[in-house]
Amino acid sequence: MVLEKLGDSLKNTLSKIAKAVFVDEKLINELVKDIQRALLQADVNVKLVLELTKTIKERILKEETPGGLTKKEHLINIVYDELVNFLGGETKKIDITGKPFKIMLIGLFGSGKTTQAGKLAHYFTNRGYKVALVGLDIHRPAAMEQIAQIGKQANVPVFIDRELKDAVKIYKNFEDEIKKFDIVIIDTAGRDALSDDLIKEIENLNSAVKAEENFLVISGDIGQAAEKQAKQFHESCGITGVIATKMDGTARGGGALSACAVVGAPIRFIGVGEKITDLEQFNPKGFVGRLLGMGDLEALLDKAKAAISEEEAQDLGKRFLKGDFNLLDLYEQMSAMKKMGSLSKVIEMVPGFSQLKLPKEMLDVQEEKLGKWKYVMNSCTKEELEDPDIITSGRMERIAKGSGQPVSLIRELLKQYKQSKKVVKMMKGKGKNMDKLMKQMGGMPGMGM
Repeated sequence: MVLEKLGDSLKNTLSKIAKAVFVDEKLINELVKDIQRALLQADVNVKLVLELTKTIKERILKEETPGGLTKKEHLINIVYDELVNFLGGETKKIDITGKPFKIMLIGLFGSGKTTQAGKLAHYFTNRGYKVALVGLDIHRPAAMEQIAQIGKQANVPVFIDRELKDAVKIYKNFEDEIKKFDIVIIDTAGRDALSDDLIKEIENLNSAVKAEENFLVISGDIGQAAEKQAKQFHESCGITGVIATKMDGTARGGGALSACAVVGAPIRFIGVGEKITDLEQFNPKGFVGRLLGMGDLEALLDKAKAAISEEEAQDLGKRFLKGDFNLLDLYEQMSAMKKMGSLSKVIEMVPGFSQLKLPKEMLDVQEEKLGKWKYVMNSCTKEELEDPDIITSGRMERIAKGSGQPVSLIRELLKQYKQSKKVVKMMKGKGKNMDKLMKQMGGMPGMGM
């Protein structure tokens, strides 16, 4: 879950609104204090928190409730709108113009620049661009080897020089070769702290490279020190965007978010895991939607387009809503969803699904486990695959011997099947009326809770 603790705190705040009998000044004051507490605990700048909650309170007290909405719904809309505005409003998409389109990554040592370079390369390659990496970290031991390995993972060429210790000269030496590519991602050196040497090197590189985009890479766990970094790097080379890393799990992340607000540079991407696929284009509306348990359909569709074909996606949806799937259907659905990332991350993007409280073990299906399931299914009869309920203890023993897998794994597969079938029954028939489904599964802005 992206910023899990902050999300839980904000969802609890909205739940308090939903359960309230009346919307009065007491409830509004409690709401404002809850939001302040949640944001401060997430390391968001105090001044920015006070400004944000002041705006929320003023709007709640002054605005008339629009027709068609209840007071509670309007209250939730205001919280949603102002959090979205705080994080930049609309998605700041990258307009790829000219060739090569250069993106330079800068930041302190340990912020994850080299890893993000690989993730960006994978992201743009999946969208049809011809991408290359350039390694200019001449100080960190094994930096060139790391970016070479990451280039292999992303399946893109990497331009490095293991001998030369002048970043500008290395770049100049490869300048003609990189003209063949649509997008060139340039990895630079960092330091343990801001220093005159680092600033001078970045300024020289900035003048030589003249990148279309200068992205500051900030770790989500750095706290409010991010603000000082952002200001200095912005003064040195003009930050055009931010990549916030380590935004998954329990990282507080508010320091990185508020640093962007201070320098006026939008967040362009967020890192939400360790895999090369765990990078998302930042969409403030979807990000806030996930924090509040409302889902992020845009990010879900973006992941789906990059992972599976449109025909596969449509077939997956139809069979899921059909409600009478078997073991083979379960395997195919799990396999297709795994291509989009971890199931828990996919599920949090589906509006309303965070309220279903699906068992963690149901979501943590690893690639290795899927492979073992396939062995089990190959040892099942046609009747067993089509109707898993007929699989008795005796049949399990036979399947275990045939597949070379323990009976415990077969029981686990059948348990997963039954849990999935329950979810499908909950969904069955609801796909015909999406508005009704959204209302039943939890509040989206403008909908009942």
